[in-house]
Amino acid sequence: MTPEDLKRLDRAHVWHPFTQAQTAPDPVMIRSAKGAVLVEESGREVLDMISSWWVNLHGHSHPVVAEAIAEQARTLEHVIFAGHTHEPAIRISASLAEILPGGLNKVFFSDNGSTAVEVAMKAASQYFLNKGDVDRRRFIAFDGGYHGDTVGAMSAGVSSNFFDAWREMLFPVDILPVPTTWIGDDTIEAKEAEALTALDAHLEAHGGETVACIIEPLVQGASGMRMHRPEFLRAMVARMKAAGVLVILDEVMTGFGRMGSVFSCLEAGVEPDFICLSKGLTAGFLPMSVTVTTDAVHDAFLDDSIGRAFLHGHSFTANPLGCAAANASLELLLADECTAARKRINAFHAARLEELGRHPLVERTRLQGTIAAFDVKVLEGQGGYASSVGPKLKESFIRDGLLIRPLGNVVYLLPPYCVSDDQLTRAYEGINRALDSLSS
Repeated sequence: MTPEDLKRLDRAHVWHPFTQAQTAPDPVMIRSAKGAVLVEESGREVLDMISSWWVNLHGHSHPVVAEAIAEQARTLEHVIFAGHTHEPAIRISASLAEILPGGLNKVFFSDNGSTAVEVAMKAASQYFLNKGDVDRRRFIAFDGGYHGDTVGAMSAGVSSNFFDAWREMLFPVDILPVPTTWIGDDTIEAKEAEALTALDAHLEAHGGETVACIIEPLVQGASGMRMHRPEFLRAMVARMKAAGVLVILDEVMTGFGRMGSVFSCLEAGVEPDFICLSKGLTAGFLPMSVTVTTDAVHDAFLDDSIGRAFLHGHSFTANPLGCAAANASLELLLADECTAARKRINAFHAARLEELGRHPLVERTRLQGTIAAFDVKVLEGQGGYASSVGPKLKESFIRDGLLIRPLGNVVYLLPPYCVSDDQLTRAYEGINRALDSLSS
């Protein structure tokens, strides 16, 4: 079948995500990938500077992960996880429990980040019901947070403005401010004080009614790589715990080394009641997620009655192939070479952001771990996800052979850890050309 035949069939039958099919150009067909490089059907190479929607940790087609999946496929591809178990699931659960803080040692498997969040919200709610506390019905989320596309996750992420079409389906969630910051921000302490004052007032009024709060720790991804400081996260978590409110950290994007430490909770020094993990969990090879919680939460579901159990799951829970990929990926992540690579990427970003910050169209440069981001200056009212700047930048990146997907007028780099300095240099040179094209 020719590439043109495939494109014709794609147009006829495939509904692509986050895409307006009427106006979008034909999707780029990728035939293979290795390391940080995607290869188009034409043979042209494209640098993947966003880890293919933030999932790829170690590079495409990494041989260690690929072989782990192949070996597992020759032994056990899947088994029902209700009433059964297997070594790959046990190993990844034990490994995560060994790394995570605060007694996070009970691992519930699901299939994607949205569902990991849904599991945490459902389990938190039932935890209080099982304990006889029927007054706790409210949830807290933070302005701009995005937590996925299932109903509970959409409700928590309503302020991201992705879900207007489904507002009638959502349940109310209390949205509180988050003090975003950037390099050179001299107002951050005042913003943090204001946000914590608002939180104190809310907890004073509604703390006894609140089940849990949910936050993307240190970086809000989909709303534009908006960053807040560990100091705010620590102060927020302390207040929640004092009020008896459970804390859910949505580390679907921020986990597995993106923030510097292996997890954001370790970077910030906080101990949540739930942590939601996906994306990098399997190094981008297979869809899988986990929700990890504590003995205290887990044990509230123990009873002679099935009605007090957590009656949630799906057909591919703890799929052995995904677990094998996760075990191989975590071993790679914890190796000294990967730690050094993440530090190298962070240092490279820091130097280039300092230079980039002098460009007349660049403002609010920011950096956390291996994530670099900045805003492109726009006229009043032209910012945000729907900004016309985004498609113009994307066109320039495509011409340069770069997979960089702006979030409106926000440009960010979130590369796989195998990326070389030469490849990062090429990406930053392409960013400069894209900015200059806006100026001309």
